[in-house]
Amino acid sequence: MGNEEQDITGKALDINTIMKILPHRYPFLLVDRVLEVSENRIVGIKNVTMNELFFQGHFPGKPIMPGVLILEAMAQAGGVGALSHKDNVGKLAYFLSINNAKFRKPVVPGDTLRMEIDITKRKTSILQCRAVAKVDGEVVTEAEMTFALIKPNEAE
Repeated sequence: MGNEEQDITGKALDINTIMKILPHRYPFLLVDRVLEVSENRIVGIKNVTMNELFFQGHFPGKPIMPGVLILEAMAQAGGVGALSHKDNVGKLAYFLSINNAKFRKPVVPGDTLRMEIDITKRKTSILQCRAVAKVDGEVVTEAEMTFALIKPNEAE
């Protein structure tokens, strides 16, 4: 993407800015807003609506957001912070591992998913973080994630 370097520290980010940083698009862009960005913390929002494509099959009559998509939403929120860092502009974030994932409560249409990502370790091309997703202040999902930050042409 044409991801220009910009200082977003301390700023709330709207969907247009998020789309300049992340390569994801409908139906796989799972961050609607970023409330907080600092060197080691990102807080993002996903408004969960019945219009989500995945609710057609998960589950008819009992819509629940798939846990793997909650993990993906948390990863994307973390990616906004990681990929806007001056050393990572223009790179992609690839999952290396997801550890200790726990799903505590279902996420349903009407929920606002608040994703709090704390970066625990940062190396040149590796990023580790602790991610927690909450609805109404209650933890619904948590995990430890590790990413490789790679230039697109290096990934082939």
